[in-house]
Amino acid sequence: MAVKATPRRGRASGLRRGEAAAGWLFTAPVIVILGVFLLIPVVMALWVSVSDWAGRGSPLSGSVSFVGADNFAAVLTDGGLATKDFGTALRNNAWYVLLVVPLQTALALFLAILVNRAMLRGRGFFRTAYYFPSVTSSVAITVLWMFLFTASGAVNDVLSWFGINGPNWFNDPRGILHLALGTVGVDAGPAALTQGGTLGVSWWEWLAGPSVAMSAYILMAIFTTSGTFMLIFLAGLQNLGADVDEAAMMDGANGWQRFWRITLPQLRPTLFTVLTLGLIGCWQVFDQIYTGTRGAPSKTTLTPAYLSYQTAFQNQEWGQGAAIAFMLFVIIVIFTLLQRWVLRDRPVSKRRIRAYQSSSKGASS
Repeated sequence: MAVKATPRRGRASGLRRGEAAAGWLFTAPVIVILGVFLLIPVVMALWVSVSDWAGRGSPLSGSVSFVGADNFAAVLTDGGLATKDFGTALRNNAWYVLLVVPLQTALALFLAILVNRAMLRGRGFFRTAYYFPSVTSSVAITVLWMFLFTASGAVNDVLSWFGINGPNWFNDPRGILHLALGTVGVDAGPAALTQGGTLGVSWWEWLAGPSVAMSAYILMAIFTTSGTFMLIFLAGLQNLGADVDEAAMMDGANGWQRFWRITLPQLRPTLFTVLTLGLIGCWQVFDQIYTGTRGAPSKTTLTPAYLSYQTAFQNQEWGQGAAIAFMLFVIIVIFTLLQRWVLRDRPVSKRRIRAYQSSSKGASS
């Protein structure tokens, strides 16, 4: 009579339960820390954004009432100073994002390709030199930048060598696009732009471009962040295989064609990471504004992150400050999803498939 083998399912499931318990045990400290210092404060801030908490006592006390979307409406639809300040902050930050993200990404990719070349001598030195501004304190960089960009600073001294009278950078509220239009005699916009607008800001002001003061912050952001993203691109470049690039070289593709058709498509995941991190960092810019101009001059360097702090901690409008913070969170999520959709993997079109098939048949014949 054959002896039936003893099933081992119970032992295996017991091992899995033990591994799961051990995993939860090791991750429990991190979960507790994140819950206490991240999740709970976020939930409490969400409650503050829909309540009338005045900043005194606990926001969970019985004297605090639920007001629904009143704090959001005060910022978005009331048309008062809070709405105009929010619109101004969005305009400033939108121009900041529009200029910083593409320029810092392009510069970081260029530097990564440059220091990735085997023929470059002293590659380690250049990698360290390009990355060094990224590890320096943003407060120290801001103080140095304000010193360099004063009316009698080093930047204006260099511009004077070329006969250019540099502005007083951090005290000039004029938009650079309006300045450019002023050089050709356009000092005022049409009625359609000056009379219409949104969030208390006319379309003509939306199209003013970043102010001279904000332009100095834009240059500082590009200077300090490109080194970090250079290292991310460098890691992506070093993970690419050389066989496809060599095959394209044998087929007669020049350097630009190999970069545009081969290297860049393979860097799409890295590009998505860099763009996402850059987008989030640009929308959350705060410490440079707080250390430097604090929204001045004429609120042309005001950003939503600093406006949230100013509204809550200085004006004691805690509900509106929390509401601005959550609206900024929604903006970041929307732009991240939009960016993910733009950089998604697209199926090969039928036209390209037919062209590839016809070329393959011609080569085989």
